[in-house]
Amino acid sequence: MAKNYDDDDVVGGDDLSGGSNAGGVAADQLRQFVERIENLEEEKKTISDDIKDVYAEAKANGYDTKTMRKVVALRKKEKEERQEEEALLDLYLHALGMI
Repeated sequence: MAKNYDDDDVVGGDDLSGGSNAGGVAADQLRQFVERIENLEEEKKTISDDIKDVYAEAKANGYDTKTMRKVVALRKKEKEERQEEEALLDLYLHALGMI
């Protein structure tokens, strides 16, 4: 059966509690990095939920959220990049006889 390790467990002969090094890894520093990442992941989830709520509100007001998502994506791009993509799309649609 697998064992769950805690701060008092020893790996490679080194205690993982405090500021000791476990196999050359500073446990406190590693723990701080992991905790920062966990906090940021939680913030990211909260922001993602907020964005979802805004799209739901827009949809309730009659907006097409699929189109809104495209607009948001396009606004992230530089004008030249958008123009290049639009030109390629136009070229491909013409080649397929779609326009």
